[in-house]
Amino acid sequence: MQGSAVLWCGGIAILSLMSLLAGQTERALAAEGGGGPSARQEQAIELSPVVVTATRGERPNFDLPNAVTIVDREHVERQTPTVLPDLLRGEAGIFIQQTTPGQAAPIIRGLIGSSILMLVDGMRLNTAFFRSAPNQYFALVDPYNVDRLEAVRGAGSTLYGSDAMGGVLNVITPIPRVTTDQWQLHGKALGQFSSADTSWVNRLSLQGGRSGIAMSGGFTYQDHNDLRGGGEIGVQRPSGYEVYAGDGTIFLERGDQDLLFSVQYLQQPKTPRFDELVPGFRQSQPSSAVFFFEPNDRLFAHGRYRLRNPLPFVDGLEFHVAFQEINDDRRNRDFGGTREDRERNRDRLIGLTLQLTSRWREWMTFTYGGEIYLDEVSSSRVGTNIDTGATSARQSRFADGSTLNSFGVYVQDEIRLHPRLTAILGARFSHFDVDIPKADRGEGAEAHLGTSDLTGSVGLVYHVTPAVNLVTNFGRGFRVPNVFDLSTLGPRPGNRFNIPNPDLSTEEVFTVDVGVKVKLPRFAGEVFGFYSDFRDKIEDSLTGDCFRDGVGIVPPAQCQPTDRLVVQSQNLNTVILYGVEVGGRLQMLDNLEAYGTLNYTRAEEKFRDGRTLPADRIPPLNGQLGLFYRPMPRLWVEPFVRFAATQDRLSDRDLIDPRINPRGTPGSVTANVRLGWEISERFRARLAVENVFDQPYREHGSGIDAPGINAMVSLEARF
Repeated sequence: MQGSAVLWCGGIAILSLMSLLAGQTERALAAEGGGGPSARQEQAIELSPVVVTATRGERPNFDLPNAVTIVDREHVERQTPTVLPDLLRGEAGIFIQQTTPGQAAPIIRGLIGSSILMLVDGMRLNTAFFRSAPNQYFALVDPYNVDRLEAVRGAGSTLYGSDAMGGVLNVITPIPRVTTDQWQLHGKALGQFSSADTSWVNRLSLQGGRSGIAMSGGFTYQDHNDLRGGGEIGVQRPSGYEVYAGDGTIFLERGDQDLLFSVQYLQQPKTPRFDELVPGFRQSQPSSAVFFFEPNDRLFAHGRYRLRNPLPFVDGLEFHVAFQEINDDRRNRDFGGTREDRERNRDRLIGLTLQLTSRWREWMTFTYGGEIYLDEVSSSRVGTNIDTGATSARQSRFADGSTLNSFGVYVQDEIRLHPRLTAILGARFSHFDVDIPKADRGEGAEAHLGTSDLTGSVGLVYHVTPAVNLVTNFGRGFRVPNVFDLSTLGPRPGNRFNIPNPDLSTEEVFTVDVGVKVKLPRFAGEVFGFYSDFRDKIEDSLTGDCFRDGVGIVPPAQCQPTDRLVVQSQNLNTVILYGVEVGGRLQMLDNLEAYGTLNYTRAEEKFRDGRTLPADRIPPLNGQLGLFYRPMPRLWVEPFVRFAATQDRLSDRDLIDPRINPRGTPGSVTANVRLGWEISERFRARLAVENVFDQPYREHGSGIDAPGINAMVSLEARF
């Protein structure tokens, strides 16, 4: 706790210093100009951007008790991502882990995978076969069809139900709008090249319509070759992959109501699992001779209807319906094995949500509603002998026909208790039915779980001055065991073999935040400290047995070095997580902005036998510092530095993970620069150089080394 307290005090000092600098700059400019800030200066930094995810309604971030990370459209357009999580690198409270190219997973406050709830346009991306470890599914959303990203850090189960333990990530896609009465049609074409993997990104999009009706559509294609790491690492093979993505949206608006319908699709036809195909730490040979996600894809269809003032006591009504299908198909063969398996794993998710908002005068606002999600998993596996060509049905990864259905109702009350004090109170009731059939598993794998949950949260905002808010938030998050936890059978990364456990209980976390938010005409920043008590954590536990291809499970005395270690999910331990998150932006001049973040998380896992050890996969101290400078109206340049300290506080699981150096992950500092040029109204170009000094490094927990020096050039044409 001492290190966290020092960082908390340091964050407050940094915030105070930047606020002081902002105030001095403002006074100097006022004296120079003979008056207050100009309208241009006032708009230089968007001090209180509207946030939707934190309260399921539009609220200024400054007035919320939650810790919120926002990546707005301007920031999105300055970047050159390959996968969606790239847009979150270096942001406050978020660390990105990358097991293999084409995939990446965000870590929020030390939690990852199914402990983070991911949404697209407010609807669940998380499925019944999300795993609690790093997974690839967030990368199945096209990063070139994003308007903004919102991350609410901390427990969010009161509004969103299961999985919202470490935070809630919401991807908000663009909505086309045309304000003229005449029909219009516009388009954009993007071409982008990156040198580290000699890749191409191409996107074509169209938008048209007139007042009251607008339509848009787009297609993205990415072609990535093998990735070159920094320094002497060289080219990492095999790491190339392709991406196809398409989207379409129709938006209708009339009077007090609007209707939205959108479709998204993304496919990675054949993505290699690099860490399975190349020996990792402590390995002399790879775990697999063949391992491809072949293919991974996601289809999402979403409809939304909104009506303002439908009833005298209801100010707003919002109804969503969505369908999502994710295919996680695989082709793999153990190293030295003769049987190659083809898996077909599909998840189909149907969601319906209804939400109402009622404002009682100016001092109370109710947000309330309900949601239903119906989730079904299909799974099969066929093995082929590569010598004889003979095929045979194999036990599927998940029990075929498994379902996870959930029903929830919630209410949130925002109350102005005093001109300086606002409280946001929330409560939620949820019910879950999980059905795991026997399928092809044999006896002992069947499970029927019916469970209910009642949770809540309390948030307070105290307005110290118009420019400073003290905030605190207490919430309980939970995660119901899903199909992955209860029924997974088969090989796992890290030379493991998973066997099912149908007898698991719900995880829960209690989190408290304390923060300071500051807004000035030229400065916006925050410092948050958090403490989380994570109970009944579901994690892999070694059984002591081993799995040998062609033989099956063997007892410990017969284990050989080439065998996979047998693991089983269990509710094991308690994890205490705490840390500090700092972020801020300072408008130094009208055309010069400085920004920075600093994140620190520490976690201890308490075992039932009394031992206390570091928790697994906890990010190191990390952050970024940068400048955004516009020397001319049509030209901007953005140098920035990203850094991470050494992480040598490793858990027992980290010590056997081939992705993690047993001596710890070394720290790193990379220099980067972006440049944008608006050539004309129809053309603009961007140049980015990442890892300018070609530093060799690996992000903690990742299965592949980060790119070396990477020059990226893009050209966008508008027509």
